[in-house]
Amino acid sequence: MTNQFPKCFPRIQSSLRLIQRVMQTNGSSSNSTYQDAVRALNSLQTNASYIRTAPKHNAINTTLQDTHKYLARSGLSVEDLDSLSIIHISGTKGKGSTCALVESILRSHGYRTALYTSPHLISVRERIRINGIPISEEDFSKHFWRLYNSLYLRRERPEDMPLYFKFLTILMFHIFLKSTVDVAIIEVGIGGEYDCTNVIRSPVCTGVTLLGLDHTSMLGDDLSCIAWQKSGIFKEKAPAFTVKQPLEAMEVLTRRAVERKCHLSVVPDLSAYQWTRFPPDIGILGDVQLENASLAVKLVETWIKSARTQKNENFIPQNGLCQGFDMKRVELGLKTCRWPGRTQVLMGKSSDYYLDGAHTTDSMRACIQWFKKTQENKNSKKILIFNSTGNRDSSQHLEILRKIPFARAFFVPNVSGKKCADQENLTITSEEQIRNCQFHCDIWGKGGVTGKTVLEALEIIREEFREERVQVLITGSLHLVGAALNVLNPELTWKTDF
Repeated sequence: MTNQFPKCFPRIQSSLRLIQRVMQTNGSSSNSTYQDAVRALNSLQTNASYIRTAPKHNAINTTLQDTHKYLARSGLSVEDLDSLSIIHISGTKGKGSTCALVESILRSHGYRTALYTSPHLISVRERIRINGIPISEEDFSKHFWRLYNSLYLRRERPEDMPLYFKFLTILMFHIFLKSTVDVAIIEVGIGGEYDCTNVIRSPVCTGVTLLGLDHTSMLGDDLSCIAWQKSGIFKEKAPAFTVKQPLEAMEVLTRRAVERKCHLSVVPDLSAYQWTRFPPDIGILGDVQLENASLAVKLVETWIKSARTQKNENFIPQNGLCQGFDMKRVELGLKTCRWPGRTQVLMGKSSDYYLDGAHTTDSMRACIQWFKKTQENKNSKKILIFNSTGNRDSSQHLEILRKIPFARAFFVPNVSGKKCADQENLTITSEEQIRNCQFHCDIWGKGGVTGKTVLEALEIIREEFREERVQVLITGSLHLVGAALNVLNPELTWKTDF
């Protein structure tokens, strides 16, 4: 077999040389650090040009096949995954928030939870949580090198390693299986049918959040194609739930449920439940969260009933708090849920910061609605910090944002300006990012300015508007929001001194 790399992977050779150096110096020893692990992980990032040019059929036909191969090579079988009690969630908008709500509600019932989401904001450890807490740097490093060394030594050719998300997914399964959890909530990466999380064979239940157009180069450019991909997580005899969808999408979901021999239900409105107060308080702000919460509540109710039936009515969860579905604990879970970077407000020393990773046109409309409703001082000056990546229609996003009379609009890359290996992005060059920002600035016109980092933009805002308190909306790419949080609140404590 040839050792030559495909032309679409121009950076893989240099990346593997980096990995070899890391392994020689640290990877095989007890002295390896978390930063060593992150650098090795970053070397597995997919080249952006490959994502843009790879044929759809090639990408989708190899993803699951490769995942099975690397999973087996790492010492796990799909039968091993069956021992996890899984809630699997796909969708276009709000799937991360829905996962967070499900996890918080289940934890409030006393269940020991595992949560896998993407992307991360600041630390890659955010993607893998046990009982709501990201795994420690020590645990991440230990599990990472154990898996990495195992796969590296079994390569059939130099580039024969799982790419970034695939590697993390396999790592997640290893960690969850070793963590003694009651339930694992797993968010799909992209799509569903061919997503590497779809090696899951027997989830307890599945959920599909609101569908829209996103990642169209990979999933298809209409709602029917998107719905077909997202419903790929449906499994025989596993109840499936979704929110109210556009007719075109709902028809596909319904047909796919029949094909997969599972029962599909549209979840009821939150008003169908008995609340202490209505609407219930939800820790993630924004009216759109009411819909995500309705899906989360139904998924939790279904999982708890299934768990009690399978393990008998006297089943007591790991944390030992509650045995059955309890609306008071549902309310507690919704209220205490925290999901940074999504409709998040930070009150700073000189400015108020509003952060929302709105990356589709519908999400951007919801973001603007939330921003208008949530502003502390509706008469203060408004400042925008924006970036959009991939093949998304940023011109539509900017047109929506024009509904707010921003005094200034900053267009910067997803770069914080503070060193953070977890946020290193090898999939796009700095030159490409700067060109992208200039493109957005040209569309915006008057009042627009480009910058090199989020920190640079925030410092300019602080200096230029030091005589007044302004409100800064940071939106577009979730990676941009993560870069901003690395400056404003790197510990994710919901407070900032900036």
